[in-house]
Amino acid sequence: MRNSRTKKLRLQDYLPYRLSVAANAVSRLIADAYESKFGLSIAQWRLIAVLADEGPLTQQGLTVRTIMDKVTITRAASELQRRKLVRRMPNESDGRSHLLILSDTGRRLYEEIVPLAMEYEAQLLADIDQRQILQLESYYDTWNPPLPRATNSAQTSERLARTIQAIAGIAQAGQNVAMLV
Repeated sequence: MRNSRTKKLRLQDYLPYRLSVAANAVSRLIADAYESKFGLSIAQWRLIAVLADEGPLTQQGLTVRTIMDKVTITRAASELQRRKLVRRMPNESDGRSHLLILSDTGRRLYEEIVPLAMEYEAQLLADIDQRQILQLESYYDTWNPPLPRATNSAQTSERLARTIQAIAGIAQAGQNVAMLV
């Protein structure tokens, strides 16, 4: 592992940057299909998916659940509402806010997109060994909620190193899928 006393930051070696790049690459790949076929941005698709999965939520709840900022949530929700894919309902437990819920049209769109999303995931993971996929999922579960959950820096470093290897494989698979799309 790198010396933690080194003062120079090399982005290509900086795990948070690498994770962000890998996540953005995968998100962008899938979002391109959603945008061209369904006219949805990444933020709009995430709201639809979360609302379909969890049911009615406040915008604050969506902010927490999607880890997107309030402005992004507000813009995405407004556009989805304009397109009649979501609707507002009163929040019985807090009169100062409202709940967003998928409309019937939004639910049908979600049901149309899910098979495509599952197909993209299958393509993304096609060249990765099932053991590596399970390992990556385990690392994700370890880190969710926030990093790090390890009890010492050696455990953290070891987990990060294994995760980097798994994510590098996924990023490469994502590039391979991008060539297919």
